[in-house]
Amino acid sequence: MKISVIAALILVFAVASVPRPDERAQILASAYALIGQYPYSWGGGHAGSAGPSPGTCRGYRGDIKPCPAERTTGLDCSGLARWVYEIAYDHDVLGPGTTDDHLRRLREAPVPAPGDLVFFGTAKRTHHVGVYIGDGKMINAYKTGTVVRIDPVNALDDLLGYYRM
Repeated sequence: MKISVIAALILVFAVASVPRPDERAQILASAYALIGQYPYSWGGGHAGSAGPSPGTCRGYRGDIKPCPAERTTGLDCSGLARWVYEIAYDHDVLGPGTTDDHLRRLREAPVPAPGDLVFFGTAKRTHHVGVYIGDGKMINAYKTGTVVRIDPVNALDDLLGYYRM
């Protein structure tokens, strides 16, 4: 009796941890639609609401000098994730903030699936996020001088893990 209850709870949790097919499809469709459409902008995507916005030069450490963020309307990595998830869930589920703030709103994915967010850094300090699309690839806003694009997950060498709502 106990084992069947535990098995049922495990099954319910496993099914509940995967976004519904319509949400997953919307996450992927939204992310794919942004490829090549928006430049990377440090702090972009964090205005009053999700979506492209001018960035900020506060904290900027990019290679391009002087900092172009304040005159570039675009998205940084967490701004991209925030906007894609807002479109898919029909409201701003990640909210403003950094990759660390977003990670706190999610739970680890036991098995990575397209539509999950892939984080880089450590559990104490993340520094990058992309939208996982499968086959070891992600859609992401990589760095100043690039546009939203597809990159291999191993483009960065400090993968933390995959997370979802």
